Amino acid sequence: MSAIRPYRPADLGALYEICLKTGDSGQDASHLHQDPKVVGHLYAGPYGVLSPETALVAEDGEGVGGYIVGALDTVAFEDRLERDWFPTLRQFYAVPDRSHSNTWGLDEQRAWLLHHPHRTPRYLTERWPSHMHINFLPRLQGAGLGKAMVDRWLDLMRGLGSAGVHLGVSAQNTRALRFYAVYGFEEFVPKTPMRGVHWFVMSL
Repeated sequence: MSAIRPYRPADLGALYEICLKTGDSGQDASHLHQDPKVVGHLYAGPYGVLSPETALVAEDGEGVGGYIVGALDTVAFEDRLERDWFPTLRQFYAVPDRSHSNTWGLDEQRAWLLHHPHRTPRYLTERWPSHMHINFLPRLQGAGLGKAMVDRWLDLMRGLGSAGVHLGVSAQNTRALRFYAVYGFEEFVPKTPMRGVHWFVMSL
């Protein structure tokens, strides 16, 4: 049995663990990182710290095994990341030498993004201002929790007044691509696509 509940501060470590163990297009990325936390610094930790009110977790007898995190206002959240999240991390992560970027591993790629984070394109945030990330450990996959979590999170966004949601999915994550299409998200193809990323949107 598993239950969906609001995020608690004590869940932060679980966010990092799940993010790492799903960080290779939905597969375990532990073997790809020497630093097990760097991927979570980008895609999980800031939501637990800066936007806990828009985070949910799935918990079973073994503990927290899944989460859905995001932000109501993506532009404001990215501004806050630059102000309140990245500066501290940049003290501990050196900027990788870009002249050797062709030999970078994932640690170097993630460290580069800590210093040079992507900004979400305005063509997404203007119509679909909220965004989300969802991940589950294998033990909680395939049991219908994904749909239940998204249902609940979208209801939360509606209650907070969101006009719509967007999310990006790796082109290699075929399971996630199929899930969002079946759920009812619409794939959005910009005039200048972002390499390796599929965008999905939903108006609320």
